[in-house]
Amino acid sequence: MKILVMSDSHGLKDCMIDIIALENPDQVLHLGDNDRDCFCIESTYPHIPLRLVRGNCDLFSSNPDIDRFTLCEKQFIMTHGHLHGVKSGLRKVIDAAQREQADVLLFGHTHIPHYSIEDGLTVVNPGSILYGNASYAVLEIKNGAVSCELKILQLV
Repeated sequence: MKILVMSDSHGLKDCMIDIIALENPDQVLHLGDNDRDCFCIESTYPHIPLRLVRGNCDLFSSNPDIDRFTLCEKQFIMTHGHLHGVKSGLRKVIDAAQREQADVLLFGHTHIPHYSIEDGLTVVNPGSILYGNASYAVLEIKNGAVSCELKILQLV
């Protein structure tokens, strides 16, 4: 299974559509900050499942702050990260995911891409598709193993 993870789009809708066309994922996950940008994903790619959480800029969103779900028998937790203070460090959000016995933790908010494995927990921040070194993440689950590739956008 190929999973596309994006965050902090802040209005960059066309770019998200282009990334989906390029990557052809089985699942799209958006980690907040302009979650309303995802309306274009739903209308352009109605056949690709989409999950999203709200970020600190999504003031009137009805989407959850944290989403827990299972894909390919792996337990995922995704959150924007602002409620766990990820700009000050990852310990709080990692501890929360480990308490929930997650296999994969996804968060955004910092605009800085990150990939690590912490005591068996895959920890991923795709960065922002708008700010800094505009980036996103592609996760693959094959034979029970999760892999991650952080990708830098080539914006023209």
